Amino acid sequence: MKFYTNKMLSNSSKYALKAVMYLALHTEENNKMMVKDISERINVPKAYIAKLLQELAKRKIISSAKGPKGGFYSSPSNKNRTIMEVIEVIDGKKKMESCVLGLEDCNEQHPCPIHSLIGPLKSKMIDLLDSKTINDLAQDLALNKVFLPI
Repeated sequence: MKFYTNKMLSNSSKYALKAVMYLALHTEENNKMMVKDISERINVPKAYIAKLLQELAKRKIISSAKGPKGGFYSSPSNKNRTIMEVIEVIDGKKKMESCVLGLEDCNEQHPCPIHSLIGPLKSKMIDLLDSKTINDLAQDLALNKVFLPI
């Protein structure tokens, strides 16, 4: 399953999720972070994470403010967004729903050889990602139920 999930999420989505989790745990409206600091903490190149953060802010997954006390942060409403919403902003839903073998014509009516094996698992995973909020995962991190090396 490791191979499958690694292909379902791009590096960009993985980096975006790390950044979103970091912001959910360490920021708020009166405690913003600069791109440089986020980049260092999550170990992602500054220019790369800057583009992802801008897109996430544009789509209201995270918040941002300009000026001397500006930066990125996670508001209570941002934290209520789902994990799937983060992935959709970066990769689009199509990548998550795509064929494991990479066949463009694979679908319910015209399935690849492993479509019936992976399809239900993929649907379940998408449903789970759509039901968990950023706040749900941030709370699990804060309670040390899960870990993320950030």
